[in-house]
Amino acid sequence: MVFTDLLLDTLRTLWSHKLRTFLTMFGIAWGIVSITLMVAAGEGLRVGQQKQQETFSKDLMIIFQGRTSMQAGGLRAGREIHWDASDVPAVRQEATACRYVLPELERHSVNVRSLYNNASPIVTGSYPAFADVRSIQVETGRFYDWGDEQAGRRVAFLGSNIKKQLFSSRPAVGATIILNEIPYTVIGVMASKDQNSSYDGWDVDKIFVPFSAMLNDFPNVPPYLPTDIDQLLVAPRSLPDHETCKYQVKRALGRLHRFDPLDKEAAPIWDTVEDAKAFSKLMAAMKYFLGAIGITTLLLGGIGVMNVMLVAVRERTREIGVRKAVGASSRAILQQFFVETMIIVFLSGGMGMGVAYGFCALINLIPMPPFFAGMLPTWQSAALSFSVLGSIAVLSALYPATRAAHVDPIEALRFEAGG
Repeated sequence: MVFTDLLLDTLRTLWSHKLRTFLTMFGIAWGIVSITLMVAAGEGLRVGQQKQQETFSKDLMIIFQGRTSMQAGGLRAGREIHWDASDVPAVRQEATACRYVLPELERHSVNVRSLYNNASPIVTGSYPAFADVRSIQVETGRFYDWGDEQAGRRVAFLGSNIKKQLFSSRPAVGATIILNEIPYTVIGVMASKDQNSSYDGWDVDKIFVPFSAMLNDFPNVPPYLPTDIDQLLVAPRSLPDHETCKYQVKRALGRLHRFDPLDKEAAPIWDTVEDAKAFSKLMAAMKYFLGAIGITTLLLGGIGVMNVMLVAVRERTREIGVRKAVGASSRAILQQFFVETMIIVFLSGGMGMGVAYGFCALINLIPMPPFFAGMLPTWQSAALSFSVLGSIAVLSALYPATRAAHVDPIEALRFEAGG
């Protein structure tokens, strides 16, 4: 029997049992749709969250000031730890695995006014590399540079929201704003960004100035020392250097401030690298879980296909007997039913894959929330689906085809359907 005849014979058999065939094929198709959609949704969530994380920082560790919980060097536990501006060059020299070690100093509710409006934003001072580690993009103008830092220039870079509040739709670059009665020149405006996390407020609502100007114009209030800073921002040279960088920084700070580097309370760290790793593990676990559900659905669909083919073998027992009587071999009968099952399974799988990818394309036409990148089916999920589908096709075809091949032709010719 040529393949065309076999295909037409299979389609006639399926059409004669439309409801049973539809339900069986639906089970297979739904399994493929389930795997594809669930993996696509998980991938969209993972990519969306990764992009959102990158709007906050790039492989960043924020080291806050704490209180010792362990005795060290003969000093009691419970001491307050305060970072100093002089810590930065010392830590940077010792922590060779770190790309950046930056100070950050903040002032909340600073009185700011322009010619058009006033506000009370957070003002942040750091080094020029702050824009890189905190993923700050420039819309107009520029971020402050090392020339501004070394000269202590009174220049300001505005978050997108604070620019709108102070200047509305007017140009801001080159204008003068007053920060606590001190004039600053606006040199740039930040591009708008969707930030998903923060330790002190949204960047779009802040004003950024050079660290040297911050120390000079916004001095600390006692009991803090004039050179005290709020937190340190640290970034490793590469992801493999992450743990080494963290250890070196804690060791250097422990030596400078006489606390045990293992004392987590003395130097609390918000580690975005660890957060990203934990989220990746969560996404991987969710992907495997959702994939297992889809595979289970496929297996159930495969059992349905097997049942349909067993019924087909029974209903076509007399036909099998006639074919054997006129010379058809057991191998030919085995091949016929095996190919029929494969046609059912892969036809259902192909339809399911088409529906799934079409649905993903339709969903992606809708505007997505910032934390979700859309339905992103991957070639890995498609390859997995068809690998599982092929295995199920073989397993569900093997028993019915073998049973058909071993039908005794004499008994088959005596068989009465429904008898």
